[in-house]
Amino acid sequence: MTIDVLVVDDQAVVRAGFAAVIDAEEDMTVVGEAGDGAAAVSLAEQLTPDVVVMDVRMPGLDGITATRILTGRDNPPRVLVLTTFDLDAYVFDALRAGASGFLLKDVQAAELLQGIRVVAGGESVLAPSATRRLIGHYASGPPTGPRAGHDTAVLAQLTARERRVLTLVASGLNNAEIAAELGITVGTVKSHVNALLRKLQVRDRVQATILAYDLGLVRATPPGTHP
Repeated sequence: MTIDVLVVDDQAVVRAGFAAVIDAEEDMTVVGEAGDGAAAVSLAEQLTPDVVVMDVRMPGLDGITATRILTGRDNPPRVLVLTTFDLDAYVFDALRAGASGFLLKDVQAAELLQGIRVVAGGESVLAPSATRRLIGHYASGPPTGPRAGHDTAVLAQLTARERRVLTLVASGLNNAEIAAELGITVGTVKSHVNALLRKLQVRDRVQATILAYDLGLVRATPPGTHP
């Protein structure tokens, strides 16, 4: 099965470079390129890509707004945001807008390709350094309690085991690590993850992580400290 990819970046050279790397793969095809968010939205409607590789800051319609529009449609594409270190603040909004994850623009080709495959398969991907920034972002807020706009009653839908799995997902552990932590199989972890995503009505692990912090289920530990 071939993954159809739309590449979006306002710099033609960068866009062409990503497209060349992606198109060289047997299981991927670049179906289009766009230089801004408005063009991305229009092309995505015409081409129905599986994955949109999205820049954040572009002229006109930015990548965050474009992501929100795309993920709000029926049968939306998965959106993988690419950013630089100085754009992390924008990425929090991009994740809330429905992005399936993000990587840094200086990512190695193999990691970019793997990231596309991961999000195309329905999972999420976060650059390790960006994950630390995400946790640091929440660590700078109130240490406990739900944030405005979220109802802790949604957690009542989860079993005790599902809540535990959610806390481990929000801590950045993958399925194999969670299985080792809880002494269960990877298949059982997948079942728990799928169940909690369905009950919380979120699309993927990234959205579940954000919700876990927003609800105060997980307390972020600022860099340089220990729980």
